[in-house]
Amino acid sequence: MLLFFLQVLVVLYSIFLPAYSWSQTVPEKLNAAFKNFANDPQLRNATISLYVVDATTGKVVLDKNGRVGMVPASTQKVITSVSAYELLGKNFQFQTQVAFSKNKEAGTLLIVPSGDPTLGSWRWPGTSEQAIIKKVSQAIQKATAAPIREVRIDNQGWEGEAIPDGWIWQDIGNYYGAGSFKLNWHENQFDVYLKSGKNLGSPVSIAGIQPFLYGYSLQSKVIAAAPETGDKAFIYFPLNAPAGVIRGTIPVNQNNFKISGALPQPLHQFVRTLLDSLAKEEAKISKNVPIIPSSNISAADYVPVCTVVSPPLDSIIFWLNRKSINLYSEALVKTISYKNKKVASTETGLELIRDFWKQRNIPESELNMVDGSGLSPLNRITTQAQVSVLQYALKQNWFKSFYASLPVYNNIKMKSGTIRGVKGFCGYHTGSNKHQYIFSFLVNNYNGSSTAVVQKMYKVLNTLK
Repeated sequence: MLLFFLQVLVVLYSIFLPAYSWSQTVPEKLNAAFKNFANDPQLRNATISLYVVDATTGKVVLDKNGRVGMVPASTQKVITSVSAYELLGKNFQFQTQVAFSKNKEAGTLLIVPSGDPTLGSWRWPGTSEQAIIKKVSQAIQKATAAPIREVRIDNQGWEGEAIPDGWIWQDIGNYYGAGSFKLNWHENQFDVYLKSGKNLGSPVSIAGIQPFLYGYSLQSKVIAAAPETGDKAFIYFPLNAPAGVIRGTIPVNQNNFKISGALPQPLHQFVRTLLDSLAKEEAKISKNVPIIPSSNISAADYVPVCTVVSPPLDSIIFWLNRKSINLYSEALVKTISYKNKKVASTETGLELIRDFWKQRNIPESELNMVDGSGLSPLNRITTQAQVSVLQYALKQNWFKSFYASLPVYNNIKMKSGTIRGVKGFCGYHTGSNKHQYIFSFLVNNYNGSSTAVVQKMYKVLNTLK
């Protein structure tokens, strides 16, 4: 009888120990790991915030500076993504319309863009540059045999500024600093291929540019650096100038070293590419066709030719988070503004996002955003706000799509963020104890290697496994 009683105790002990052990050890282990991290010399002058909740129980596991405004870098994209799901809808699609003037003598081709950031993107077969140009050019030829004498672009409702506040000069000439226009093309990106010699400090030449840049030229002032020094070359396009310059370094002995830049005027790039395609198909194209942005367009004067529809929003958000595409984030913020206020403005879009979350008990002061992507160092977000947004997402019918969009780092499903002196992670993880954690971990103003900081952050997050 005594033996049976002891066996029952052992079974009960084995059942209830894990839950008891979790409540005692996981917060303690996490707290100890955080203290070790904060005391590391690399974080001597840093500001650190870590906020963790247990989604299974709803309890706060750790709150370290959870309400301190931090520079979030690209972890801010989770806020933009979740907001877009709610304010635009999972199945939202951009539509770019093409029409031709009823008056054949006018010969006006009209393009009505929608801010679609996927137009000409290589990420979907149907959005590729070749697919879009083929579809539009064939539709134009089928619709009319009249000559094209001018191209008008409907720019109604779109603010003139493509670049949000706070983006730095070193960023905006490069692919990740591409602005969001009413007409975006090829993700507003082009590639430059550089060739370096054998000697340190020798000049680097431009071997090629894809696609061809209409109306713009580039000059290389890049020099060759030591092997394995990587890409330290940056493209600078002076405002309203037809020429840019590449400065910095690439390693020696490179024949086709690729860097990517931001198209200065994607609208002109798209139209010229389209007109060249039509000309090759022997369509009637006048010489020196002008491209005329206009805010005084009457739809009654035109006959529709075709409509180009983007992939649905959840597919766009998949790539937005997987590849951290700043252009997609900025386009969604402006589209939120346009859908609700009929004016595509970054500032208005962010106001609508803050108001949405304010109604869900996240103070506006915890979402001090100046862009949608997190590229600006002026952003200030709290880790508590980020976790609250992720908690909200967990309960929505589109959550599976959002969750699928998050990359995996260190075997944890989370969005990363990186700009100079800033590293962050936020996301979800289900531990071995079957508890699901939601966390946001931001570090500002660390010193030394970003790789070293990341490994130390992983060590803290590993206590959740």
